Amino acid sequence: MEIYFERLTNELLSKNTSLSYAQARTWIELFWEDFESTQARTGREYRGKEVTEQVVRQLISHYGDKLHEFIATNPKYSHLLNNEDYLKH
Repeated sequence: MEIYFERLTNELLSKNTSLSYAQARTWIELFWEDFESTQARTGREYRGKEVTEQVVRQLISHYGDKLHEFIATNPKYSHLLNNEDYLKH
């Protein structure tokens, strides 16, 4: 799993230089878990990490360059995305 998260985090960082490593990593983990939990809730068959990686990559492609704007306008998530203490790169 770490390989997927690391690869996707680096892709997001290349798309959005306004994010720190910790913020980008948090976004990747949120996207990943949201997709997998949504699939499970709807009763869909698990199609593997490769499919989840493709979906997260599409989200990066569509929204990656704007994610830093989301932090400023959505205080509900700011505690997750503004805390640098938990992750050092």
